[in-house]
Amino acid sequence: MKSTSKKRTPSIVNLTVKRRYLTQREIERLMDCARKHGRYGHRDATMILVAYRHGLRASEVCDLQWQQIELSEGRLHVHRVKNGIPSVHPIRGDEMRALRKLRRDYPRDAPIGFHRLVQRLGEAAKMPFPIHPHMLRHACGFKLANDGHDTRALQHYLGHKNIQHTVRYTEMAPDRFKDFWRD
Repeated sequence: MKSTSKKRTPSIVNLTVKRRYLTQREIERLMDCARKHGRYGHRDATMILVAYRHGLRASEVCDLQWQQIELSEGRLHVHRVKNGIPSVHPIRGDEMRALRKLRRDYPRDAPIGFHRLVQRLGEAAKMPFPIHPHMLRHACGFKLANDGHDTRALQHYLGHKNIQHTVRYTEMAPDRFKDFWRD
């Protein structure tokens, strides 16, 4: 007997699908909570910021090495997993300051349990639903789609080989109809 339950894509008709991304405000709340809890608050908050800003998977942020970060030039060399397209992303001012402080405090690369960290911080931040690290990547995609970036640019930024994986961000962007009618 076949199972009747299938993965459903979010739509106006189907409101039972859980949200798979975080808003910018929720990211900031998570980072604030990271700074206040645990021994490595600054490191944890910086990892969340970098994962969010660059749409990194958990394994990609955990595998980051200092040689990939050019602080003097303001660039991050992103190495994608899952046959993704590597790219070079600009690093913004607040990220650069956070990364410089992190480099002073932790000159060597140190792996941590990122999945558990994000889950624990989500609970401490009293998020209304359980969160996981991949939500940071989705948050990046939805944020950039809502800001009006074209799908092809978004595809390359996130390192998707197939554009079908990128289209989900533009399909669900709540602001996509915002300027259809002007008063």
